[in-house]
Amino acid sequence: MKFENVVLDSIGAVIPEEIWSSDEIEARLSPVYTRLRLPEGRLELMSGIAKRRVWPSGTLPSGPSIQSVNAAVEASSVDRDQIGCLIHASVCRDFLEPATASRVHDGAHLPSSAWVYDVSNACLGVINGAVQIGMMIEAGVIEAGIVVGTENSRPLLEQTIASLNADQSLTRKTVKPAFASLTIGSGSCAWLLTHRKHNPEGTSIQTAIAEARTQYHHLCMSDHDSAGAGMQPLMETDSEELMIQGIATGVAAFERLLSESRLARDQIDCSLCHQVGARHRVAMLEAMQLPIDRDSATFDQLGNTGSVALPLTLASAAARGDLKSGDQIAMLGIGSGINSVMMTAKWGRTAIAGNISDLS
Repeated sequence: MKFENVVLDSIGAVIPEEIWSSDEIEARLSPVYTRLRLPEGRLELMSGIAKRRVWPSGTLPSGPSIQSVNAAVEASSVDRDQIGCLIHASVCRDFLEPATASRVHDGAHLPSSAWVYDVSNACLGVINGAVQIGMMIEAGVIEAGIVVGTENSRPLLEQTIASLNADQSLTRKTVKPAFASLTIGSGSCAWLLTHRKHNPEGTSIQTAIAEARTQYHHLCMSDHDSAGAGMQPLMETDSEELMIQGIATGVAAFERLLSESRLARDQIDCSLCHQVGARHRVAMLEAMQLPIDRDSATFDQLGNTGSVALPLTLASAAARGDLKSGDQIAMLGIGSGINSVMMTAKWGRTAIAGNISDLS
């Protein structure tokens, strides 16, 4: 998909105040660490993740999502009543039905004429939503739209810790699939996209592509469908095979992105990969033949924040002043499934609102 008239007008990015370090998580896992004689520091060493953030107990995703939406709208070039679509696109949601977007739409006081719905695609939801809104703007259906997501890692972290400590049958081998769950972090991010006429100097969304290798959908799976702050999720991941097949999918997608956008590797000023961990980042960039010094990352401070990982990383890079007008950006999304959605953009005037500067 190629875009001519779509710009990223503003970003609302909100991160929790409460921080859990990897050392603190290992302290909570002292029963299983002691029994299996696991070395301390293993979690950060394996992942490169020093800390992640969590929302207060009982937080519903819609709460931070409303904050992110309001931050984006208040910083934007358009009025609230010009927003023609709201998509809520995180893995986490308030309930199975109605759409969490309904609660966010009501809480943000958006117009009744707007399209309002949820999108779910693991770590790709927000990027998928941005593409859908871009297509609606390009087609002349709407003038502006918002995609937002809030990931809440606290229930998964707490349940994983409790489950590992209680399971006396675990061995060093069988405990491995649970470690990916301990890298998950929380955050919220909203992208407000508009027609170019509302912000002629805004960040231009250029090209988007998708690549699906769904024969590997079994490599990362949660338990049965559940939603809301009371959920007690568990997730099992074949991390090694997922990384191998995820990188292969990403490389194929990236080659298509270069071809469709007619860009060369050396024309990319900043890349943003999915924020999984240090080993994945190095292997992915090497496979794509992209320099690590041009890549932006937040996983060391935020962990893997799912669908908002890449959007928050873009916001953080902008807040730090790492992006300058005219920079060519490649956003390289990969999610369990395995699916990949990638997008190019040329950085321009995009307002950054919220507390993401706390990472700077």
